Amino acid sequence: MGHFKNTMQELSGLGKTERKRLTEVIRRTKGTISVGEAAETLQVPSTDAAKMLARWASKGWLSRVRRGLYVSVPLESLTSDVPLEDPWLIAERLYAPCYIGGWSASEYWGLTEQIFSSVVVMTMRKPRNRTPMIRNTKFVVRTVQEKTLFGLKQVWRGQVKVSISDPARTVIDMLGDPGLGGGIRPTADVFLSYCKSEFRNLELLVDYARRMGNGAVFKRLGFLLERLVPEEKAALAACQSEITKGNTKLDPALPAARLITKWRLWVPEGWGKERTRGD
Repeated sequence: MGHFKNTMQELSGLGKTERKRLTEVIRRTKGTISVGEAAETLQVPSTDAAKMLARWASKGWLSRVRRGLYVSVPLESLTSDVPLEDPWLIAERLYAPCYIGGWSASEYWGLTEQIFSSVVVMTMRKPRNRTPMIRNTKFVVRTVQEKTLFGLKQVWRGQVKVSISDPARTVIDMLGDPGLGGGIRPTADVFLSYCKSEFRNLELLVDYARRMGNGAVFKRLGFLLERLVPEEKAALAACQSEITKGNTKLDPALPAARLITKWRLWVPEGWGKERTRGD
């Protein structure tokens, strides 16, 4: 009880009416609170709602995410400067239409044992800041076209549904841009985990690759298939038939030492010789 009293004192007291209003706003919203939602809930003008939210934030009951958007502060917190309870809700609110992808999705589906401190968000929007830091959480934001919003699943985060790339789409996104997996090494590890998992569906991978319309995906997919699951002849043949002109780097972020002509792929030192799944 003493801790509760200290918390109440640190976060500044609210009058009975304010407490009732704040409770109602938090109850009616789902993870985040906007000025518009507060105004609608309390049946007051937006200017009044904005002042209330700012006042509650100044007293420590809310935490400002950006202008006009807040999250509630857990009662047990000693300060309003708290980490985001669920960054996915913030991503959905700031960047919709969007989905959680890349290494964040691979973590969710259990395709990697690596732990990443940032959240990958794939959005149709074109934000100025592609790596915003919000409440000590870093977001990595990439822009995608509307036609590529497929292969997604809806998952519940509290009371809100958030889109996330399904396992196959997660792999294809990483093959399109290995940076979304943290580089080609962890991307290859995720691909191998996918091939060993209950999600394994190489026909779906090939289908998604065709729908993406990115020739580099087939080059990287074919190369990794041949190295890691060479028995998948049908998928290998499909990739070979889709090879486009021009040479691509296996990982654009790394220097390439050798050209694998079959896949029109420049690979880093050492990759050209490794051929088995045990390497």
